[in-house]
Amino acid sequence: WYQRRVRVSNMVLNRVTYRRRLSYNTKSNKTHFCKTPGGKLVYHYSNKKTNVSKCGDCKEPLRGIAAVRPKKLSSLSKRVKTVQRVYGGSKCGRCVRSRIIRAFLIEEQKIVAKVLKAQASKK
Repeated sequence: WYQRRVRVSNMVLNRVTYRRRLSYNTKSNKTHFCKTPGGKLVYHYSNKKTNVSKCGDCKEPLRGIAAVRPKKLSSLSKRVKTVQRVYGGSKCGRCVRSRIIRAFLIEEQKIVAKVLKAQASKK
């Protein structure tokens, strides 16, 4: 009987309540237990996980760009959010390189077609 009574009182002592007004277990209200130096058991609120920026073409994570929540992005400087390159911050280097090569080859094809047409009209 005494042991049972102690267990119940322990349960009451360890009862923890939310520290903010939102009282539902939503994605924005995730918590974990933490013991304070005074020995109290309290809730600590967890931050949401961040998504790494991905390349628009190949969907690979972009290197050199901070993985932070959107609100934090606004306070970061430009050099942390981008890479000093064409399409820096939205496309990876490999995709940019392939785009440049593709554009160059298409222009070359147009020039070759024009030269062939000119030679055909000469004959």
